[in-house]
Amino acid sequence: MPAASVDTFFACSLMVLLVLSAMASTSKILYPYINYASDKNVAEKYRQISKYLLLNAGTPSNWGENNRTALTTFGLAKVGSENPYDLDSDKVSRLSSESIYAISYAQVFSTLKMPDITSRIEIKPMFEVAIRLEATYEEANRTVYQFAISPEKHGSSLLANLQCYVVAEDFVGTTSIFFRGGKTYVNATLPNTIIGPALIIVFAKSAYDSRIVSFSSHAFAHNSRQPTPNRTFLKLSPLNHTLTATFIQPNVTLMKAYAFTFNYNSTLTQVVADSYSAIFAIPHFADSSPTLIVATGTNSTTFFTEVAAYPQIPLQTGANFENLETRTKVFAYTYSVTIESAIYECTIWLGGPRD
Repeated sequence: MPAASVDTFFACSLMVLLVLSAMASTSKILYPYINYASDKNVAEKYRQISKYLLLNAGTPSNWGENNRTALTTFGLAKVGSENPYDLDSDKVSRLSSESIYAISYAQVFSTLKMPDITSRIEIKPMFEVAIRLEATYEEANRTVYQFAISPEKHGSSLLANLQCYVVAEDFVGTTSIFFRGGKTYVNATLPNTIIGPALIIVFAKSAYDSRIVSFSSHAFAHNSRQPTPNRTFLKLSPLNHTLTATFIQPNVTLMKAYAFTFNYNSTLTQVVADSYSAIFAIPHFADSSPTLIVATGTNSTTFFTEVAAYPQIPLQTGANFENLETRTKVFAYTYSVTIESAIYECTIWLGGPRD
């Protein structure tokens, strides 16, 4: 399929999702009135439950930002928002197993008070961003790394506007973007005095709607050994515009932490530190974009970069229906949702016992 046709199909599909979501959410679902007694339309019953999870704020309503408060009723909606399917970034982040503030599926299951229904939630960008290192050009005082960047949906290329950053040791810079033969390339230039490994961050916004945004990152060697996997040295847990960096390995020394969005970036201010963790303040950016948090440091003499998204997506939490399929009715419902004005895709699986 030609690229133009793929982009048109993607844009039209998105508009259909947005219209259907808006039509389905003119009034919020009241949990106590869901009719469990009737099984005339199981799929519709489950659809109402899935909408409830996204349209209800839960109890207490600030359970996302306040991790010390016991959750009694589950819901992901942002308090005070007039827009349906507008989710709270902290509630979403607490669904991620990568966060020290994560709530377990057992907690979600118990607060839903539906013992005969299992669930699974997935939230992710509308499309993916593939990053591939194509070439390396070593010069006297600097090295140029050329990356191929591919915004994709189901393997097909999409039109998108890109913003890229590169981080290494005490170096932060933007990158040059150019097109060649229908492909997008990014050159990341690093001084040879810098010791890596380095990290390139890519934000991509749909050419059709700037609220549709995706992101990715790629660590690469620069005057260094190959980078270790992400979350080797730190567990980064953003919540309520505060970053908690928890040390996983011994002898960790943090250097700096940064926040990046499509249009903005900032060095984070450290507010608390001890021998096990450090806490930083995260600015509020007026941007339809997730925030990517990058922390740099050393483990003895080894430099590292670690990265996490805020909200902490993509994520999956809940039951594994692959093992339950033979004895469970499973229904999946996909919605376009907004988090801090950016649009993402949310799929909710619900399953109950077969008749």
